[in-house]
Order: sequence, then structure tokens, then C-alpha cells
Amino acid sequence: MFNNKPDKTPETMNNNKNPETTSASINLIGTGTSIEGDLKSNGDVRVDGNIYGSIQTKAKAVIGSTGVVEGDINAQNSDISGTIKGKITVTELLFLKSTARVSGDIVTGKLEVEVGASFTGSCNMGPVIKDMKYGDKDTKYGDKPASPALVQEKSA
Repeated sequence: MFNNKPDKTPETMNNNKNPETTSASINLIGTGTSIEGDLKSNGDVRVDGNIYGSIQTKAKAVIGSTGVVEGDINAQNSDISGTIKGKITVTELLFLKSTARVSGDIVTGKLEVEVGASFTGSCNMGPVIKDMKYGDKDTKYGDKPASPALVQEKSA
């Protein structure tokens, strides 16, 4: 009767029943640390060391000025000050600081580049399109409408 006190565990204090969906955690790969393999996180990730593999986070990825990533980065937001060799996919804002060195393709919602940053590759900005379609059909060989030049060539 008097034991109806709310449960005050960290999961319920955040009104969140699944502790894996909180992004309050910060993961730090310090200077002098090297990791070979993929890194997946629900929280923020900061790299000041070396990662030889991909980074995937549902939050923010920060690559410090001493950080080196040889692999793909997939994040909601990202600040880059170090060196990246791989594809960067950011759903919201990618910020390349003046010391950033990027070699690879970028797909992002928004891009901010400071004077001095270096980037080699292609860049696509705007909403990410996952499935390209023609009308109600998936794009497959033979489903696309023929070009007028091709139609004329066949009828001649």
C-alpha cells in the first residue's frame, strides 16, 4: 500500500526503458591508442588515437587533431580535425575544421568547412535517398524508359 514509490533506476529516470538507446555516454579513444576493427556505439565517440576500421554511431563522432581513421564513418553529426581515409556519411552536420585531412567520399545533410581543411573526393549534400525508383517499380535493368536516341536507332 505504501510501497508505490517510483523506481529510480537510471533507465526509468530518463523515461527510457531500454538503456541502449540513451546517447549520454561518451567513448574516448585516446592518443597513443590503436584499434583494429569496427566500432559501434549509441553514444558520442571521440578519437584522438588510430582506428583501422569503421565507426558507426547514432550520435556524434569527433576526430581530434591527432586522430586517424582508416575506414568509413557513419554518424548523426561529426566534427573532423584529424585525418580520414574512407567514406563519411553524416545525416545532419559535418564540420571539417582547419586541420582536417579527408581522402574519400562525403554524404551529408549539411557541410561546414573551415579555411585550411583539405578534402579529396566527391561530396553529396542534402537528404540521403536510400531507394531510387521509377514510378512504382524498383530500378532494374530494362525497367528504365528508353532514351529517344536509342528508340530512333532501333527503328531505323
